[in-house]
Amino acid sequence: MQISSLRIGVTGANGLVGRALCTHLHGQGHSVVALSRHNPHLVGVSWQRVGDIDGQTHWASALAGLHAVVHCAAHAHQIGPQADPDPNTYFRVNTDGTYALVRAAHAAGVKRLVFVSSVKAMGEATPVNTLWNAHSEPHPLDAYGRSKWAAEQALAAWQEDIEVVIVRPPLVYGPGVGANFARLMRAVQRGWPLPLGGIQNRRAMVGLGNLTDLLTLCLSHPYAPGQTFLVSDGQDLSTPDWARAIGRAAGRPARLLSVPATWLRWAGALTGRSEAVRRLTDSLCLDIGHTQATLGWQPPHSIEAGLRAALPPLTP
Repeated sequence: MQISSLRIGVTGANGLVGRALCTHLHGQGHSVVALSRHNPHLVGVSWQRVGDIDGQTHWASALAGLHAVVHCAAHAHQIGPQADPDPNTYFRVNTDGTYALVRAAHAAGVKRLVFVSSVKAMGEATPVNTLWNAHSEPHPLDAYGRSKWAAEQALAAWQEDIEVVIVRPPLVYGPGVGANFARLMRAVQRGWPLPLGGIQNRRAMVGLGNLTDLLTLCLSHPYAPGQTFLVSDGQDLSTPDWARAIGRAAGRPARLLSVPATWLRWAGALTGRSEAVRRLTDSLCLDIGHTQATLGWQPPHSIEAGLRAALPPLTP
């Protein structure tokens, strides 16, 4: 299957990954159709309206004439006050919606479906001196992770009918990234002192350019179908080193105070921000060797280049 001849649909085209992927595919000369509720208004990208995604979504007209689909749309994981209190929402959108899509894609003659899952389908953190690889057993702990793992299992039942590829990214950073990573970038840019210098962990992340490059490859590579791929920038940095890398990208040093991680966890528990602190202090290490060996892939962009692209303009 040659990607140059494909007409590719991208769900979630208004999201961080979906928008970047549509632009990347169009830039390479591919025919791209955004499958979303609202027109993303991307240059060279056509649009097919799709309503709310769940088990009842009507996909038929949107999928007509497509050779491949990248399924980026999801009910995203959230923490804090904005988190959805109903865990069933994750399963309705992420699991039932994915099952309805693969069923409709097969009926429409779509040849390949690339599913953007999440490393959270595997769990929340890796033990000290341990890396997850493509063969690690999933143990998702929250509703978002469980819904993604359930979606992967639903897709597995269709492997003989449609070419399915699963990609599990960790935290994705790039232009427009939000939440904790955006706050960390702004704090470093503004020169605020951060109590992160005492954290001794390792965390994998992936720049948007590296992820879109891998997803594009998964659309055409002959060895991709039936595989589950982990993806990262290829380096697992400590939280202090991520802050220092942001500082280098921003052209100013990160100001780090050496506060014990246990103190940060106590503070998180007292302020209701335990999960946010856990993400800063726990390790999440990935072995992407299977991805590299199977696809002959290497992350094309450095961490610093990805961070430079992600840095938001400073406002007064």
